[in-house]
Amino acid sequence: MRRIGFVMLMLLAVTSPATARAEVSVAAEAPKVLVVKVDGSIDRTVASYLRESLDAAEADGSTVIVQLDTAGTLDQDAVALAQRIHDATVPVIVWVGPSPAKAAGAGVLFMYASSEAVVAPGAGIGPLEPLDLTRPESEGIATSAIANLVSGWAHDFGKPNPLAFPAAPLPAQAAIDRHIAQFAAASIPDLLDKLDGTMAPTTGGNVILHTKIARSPSETPVDVRFTGLGPVDRVLHAMASPAAIYVLLVLGFAAIAFELTQPGFGFAGFSGIGMLALGVYGVTVVPFSWIGLGLLLLGIVGMAADVVLRRLGPLTFGGLLAFVLGSVLAFRAVAPPIRISPWLIGFFAASSLLYYGFALTVATQSRERITSTQRGLVGLVGEARGELKPEGPVFVKGALWRGRSGDGPIPAGTRGRVRAVEGLVLRVEPDPGDPGREFPEPD
Repeated sequence: MRRIGFVMLMLLAVTSPATARAEVSVAAEAPKVLVVKVDGSIDRTVASYLRESLDAAEADGSTVIVQLDTAGTLDQDAVALAQRIHDATVPVIVWVGPSPAKAAGAGVLFMYASSEAVVAPGAGIGPLEPLDLTRPESEGIATSAIANLVSGWAHDFGKPNPLAFPAAPLPAQAAIDRHIAQFAAASIPDLLDKLDGTMAPTTGGNVILHTKIARSPSETPVDVRFTGLGPVDRVLHAMASPAAIYVLLVLGFAAIAFELTQPGFGFAGFSGIGMLALGVYGVTVVPFSWIGLGLLLLGIVGMAADVVLRRLGPLTFGGLLAFVLGSVLAFRAVAPPIRISPWLIGFFAASSLLYYGFALTVATQSRERITSTQRGLVGLVGEARGELKPEGPVFVKGALWRGRSGDGPIPAGTRGRVRAVEGLVLRVEPDPGDPGREFPEPD
């Protein structure tokens, strides 16, 4: 026993600060793995979600797997987000997958900053620039500063110094050869099996990972949790793209225009307001051109004005031209991966011409005919073809209308007089004796 104690003291004495860097095993309890899904452009919603997920993982000691598929950030500080990944006190594994996922812009920076970067076969890596999809003009300005930062991260974690940054998309094996990724994994289970037993560097020390999925009762289970954006955040994230904003604004104004041709204010109007509200949120996230957006709205107003004038004239064609120019210019300053597709612009330009030039004009004329007919119904006597309680079918002037009782239920077969017209509904009162200006039913 004395000899054993002496050996232990000698081992403690020769342990130097350089070799005292902790190699922590998480096998004492069920290891925890948090899978954080980052899909699409990284806007303010996704950036906040990523930071909160890292904070939660640090609080309970979970290993983080960032499942990544992104073209870059949207008006967010990509370097600050990558630095947060690097500074995490728990292992952060960035996995670009499943195929055909991609990591470009800030996504490449996340790979450099992570404890381990892994890529799925068939995924694409790069290019590095632009980091921010809303500022493509900044490409190449801070390359040297980023190179120094990435080299510092590689030194901190004992990784090979990266070769030249990718200027074009690279396949998985090329990304591994250029030290962007460390190895390949086709799926989350495959990734967990390959990470098991490896040592992941963190700012708090090296951590031996225990991530193998238990396949028998004798093996230690792994607590794997998957997290993602909540329902509201998913909607806000979906709205943070030029194409989504464009579609919402065009459809929102179309719905409002349709509602203005109808009596009252119904589903189309409320839907239009909802779409416009989401579109307004989108333009607070994605930078836009005031000139382009102004031309887009001016074009819609011009086409709608010809609807009011009951014609297909200069305002329609001038408005269509302004609509197309505004569609092209509104988000022209963003990077090509998120610009509005010319096919989408062409589709909505043709649809707007048909909608405002023909459909709404026909709808307006039809409404006027119905309104004119309705005015002539007041005072006529018809018959309830079903019970009105308070609404039901009423036969008046050779046609079946929707009627509404003004004073209690009206049984089927009862004669009634039209007292008023409310939209497309006739307000009817019982008329037991007065035939009024009754029109006989056709044989």
